[in-house]
Amino acid sequence: MHLTTDCPPRRVVITGLGVIAPNGCELETFWNSVREGQSAAGLVTRFDASELPNRVACEIQDFDPSRYMDAKKSRRLELSIRYGLAAARMATTDAGVNFAQLDPDRAGIVEGTSVSGTESILRGHETYLERGYKAISPFTMINAYGGGGCGEIALELGAKGHAITLNTGSASGNDALGYALGMIRSDEADVMLAGGSEAPLIRPLFSAFCIARVMTSRNDSPLTAMRPFDETRDGFVLGEGAGFLVLEELTHALGRGAKIYAEIGGYGRSCEAYHSVSPHPDGKGMCRAMEKALRSARMDVTQVDYINAHATATELNDTAETNAVKTLFGDWSRRVGISGTKPVTGHLLGAAGAVESIITALAIHHRTIPPTANHSTPSAGCDLDYVAGTARPYPIRAAMNLSVGFGGKNACLVFKEYSRA
Repeated sequence: MHLTTDCPPRRVVITGLGVIAPNGCELETFWNSVREGQSAAGLVTRFDASELPNRVACEIQDFDPSRYMDAKKSRRLELSIRYGLAAARMATTDAGVNFAQLDPDRAGIVEGTSVSGTESILRGHETYLERGYKAISPFTMINAYGGGGCGEIALELGAKGHAITLNTGSASGNDALGYALGMIRSDEADVMLAGGSEAPLIRPLFSAFCIARVMTSRNDSPLTAMRPFDETRDGFVLGEGAGFLVLEELTHALGRGAKIYAEIGGYGRSCEAYHSVSPHPDGKGMCRAMEKALRSARMDVTQVDYINAHATATELNDTAETNAVKTLFGDWSRRVGISGTKPVTGHLLGAAGAVESIITALAIHHRTIPPTANHSTPSAGCDLDYVAGTARPYPIRAAMNLSVGFGGKNACLVFKEYSRA
């Protein structure tokens, strides 16, 4: 692979992490469950799913919004915004940064989401049909549009600089981080808060996923229902939650004595323009995104020790993703540890990339590759090292996180162990 030789870009490190997920609303609890491969899946309780063919989901059970916002704000905001605001608050606290005290022109917020606002739109429509337009809450305006979450986070944190929301389906979280990386590298910012939030466990939307036949039908065994790369896989488990990371220019972080989880080295994206929902069988678009991310990081495939895969446990995605890794990595593909962590967290759609980037950063920080839960018998065509069974202690030099959205939108990030050199 050809690596550019011009002046290196500004280095960007991760100094804060915040996560609200089905498997934990505290960073330590979250990481322990990922490391142990403990699934948060169960039967749907958020609504009556008794007539649906797929009834397994990863629901958040222990979220306490009062820890992150006042009761008045919590009542008027829809769930996806509450999750995002909480994760953002957690990340900035973890990093020890106060956006209200930063130069507003040197800091910003980027949020990724795909269906945020759907709950409010549906509720508003029901209210209109039942009681007329005067009964609709005025807060529907804030909740129903996709950029509401980013605006509320900026308002809560006193962040008066750059603020934007991206929607590229399940690639949204990775794209948000990639956008933030670009802002810092191009010297437009020193600190960026980036991540994603999603609350898709709504009956009409959940039903649409049932019709699309992309979710597992193992209603009798929720904990082992999702099985990436396994010959018995039959789809994913839908989840909800949010993840945000504080990205910071290296000298800025060192100047204030910040702790550093990992360095974020590169970002690449592509669009296959192949099919509305299915990836190219050869994983061509995924391969291009990964290759561009490595080029952005000025790294070679032999420097990558771990890949956090998109791993939806659908027949087409898992095979295409495996093909993409083989094409790009060649012989090195047999030496890379690959794990799909969605069996633990659920598929968080627009928040997936952000939450899985947190997992990737923690894997580097703790020098541990998390397992692919419920993987036992590799499927034909899925014959790489998927770290089945238990977590693997390993000094990860560099890792990739790949996310794939409907329409063939692919986004890949490269993370690496931080070194002062």
